Amino acid sequence: MSRIQKTVLPVGIKIVTEEMPDVESASIGIWINTGSRNESPAISGISHFIEHLLFKGTENRTALDISKEIESVGGVLNAFTSRESTCFYVKVLSKDLPLAIDLLSDIFMNSKFDQTEMEKERQVVLQEIKMVEDTPDDLIHDLFSERFWQGGQLGRSILGTAQTVSGIKRPDVIKYFGERYRSTEDVLITAAGGLKHEKVTRLLKSRLARFSGVKRNSAEAKPSSSPGVKLYKKELEQAHLCLGVPAPAQAAPQRYTAYLINTILGSGMSSRLFQEIREKRGLAYSVFSYLNLCRDTGSLVAYAGTSTKDFSNVVKLMLDEFAKLRAGKVTADEFRAAKEQLKGGMLLGFETSDARMSKLARDEVYFGRVVPVKEIIKDIDAVTLKQLVAMASDMLRPEKVTLVGLGNVTKRGLPDSLKG
Repeated sequence: MSRIQKTVLPVGIKIVTEEMPDVESASIGIWINTGSRNESPAISGISHFIEHLLFKGTENRTALDISKEIESVGGVLNAFTSRESTCFYVKVLSKDLPLAIDLLSDIFMNSKFDQTEMEKERQVVLQEIKMVEDTPDDLIHDLFSERFWQGGQLGRSILGTAQTVSGIKRPDVIKYFGERYRSTEDVLITAAGGLKHEKVTRLLKSRLARFSGVKRNSAEAKPSSSPGVKLYKKELEQAHLCLGVPAPAQAAPQRYTAYLINTILGSGMSSRLFQEIREKRGLAYSVFSYLNLCRDTGSLVAYAGTSTKDFSNVVKLMLDEFAKLRAGKVTADEFRAAKEQLKGGMLLGFETSDARMSKLARDEVYFGRVVPVKEIIKDIDAVTLKQLVAMASDMLRPEKVTLVGLGNVTKRGLPDSLKG
């Protein structure tokens, strides 16, 4: 029997589990296929706000009860919101999984969204927004997304703004929760670790019996990127920058080629950006690149924090590395090492129950099926150097670049291709 099994409950919610016999922990998460890109401008940040409110009390438990109950068994109860999904999850010892399911189901089914608790948590979220605004190496990524997806839903901050969060009322929360968190198309439960599928399904079936699904009623427009330069003036000790280009979507067949480009460019201490900008020249402490892949689009972004006087120089060095990849300046050894790094990192990342639980959700949401680890390895190995160069030559073109800077920065010294 496969260790991965799927069941659709009578109420329409899908459950996917993976049994890991040698693991002492179990992780279970309720995933909602909604995030900041699904929000209207007036209620920007509501998904993240709801994430907070789900822990503030149910018909059966106070907020303190929730905390005490999970901590009494040494477990972890947490949540996160992204641009495309919201997840709240529990990780416990396998023997405590029934408690975790009861607690998670109670939060999902019976949250009160109490007005008093809502006002207190609103202040917490407003402090979180201020914290990001005071943390430039976090803020720069939000500013980049806003400029890169200019005017689009993907460009909005996951946290929302102080203005929008302050304006969200309890009826807004109730309405949005009813529309997006009660759609059987948008709710998925995944679990992994020392568990039995039948038991997990049985426990969830009884606790979710009153779930009444609704039909999703919102559509998403496919976003488009907007190349160019945007500089934000702020009194800082450093200059922070993000330089990025469009990338394939999460489920695109060529995604592993993009992963390899990112690995070579800025993933880890042996990457080109780290070696050229930090190790050889000492121009940055933090420098890296990352992929942000979504359902219908994506981006590859390089980041660095440097001195104000070296801002334009670091930009040039990044563009130089883009140009080298476009020109096919990748050795067979470097290409082979990137593949091993990518495969090794993925395999190590799949070792824990919470990582496996997340993988099950990602597979179901983006592929509609479980993607075996062996298939991932095979697909990475199948990428050719010729394919990598072909993608790099198209993806990393200067006219596709978006640059966002934060600090005492100007366009002085930037390459002509960016000055617009």
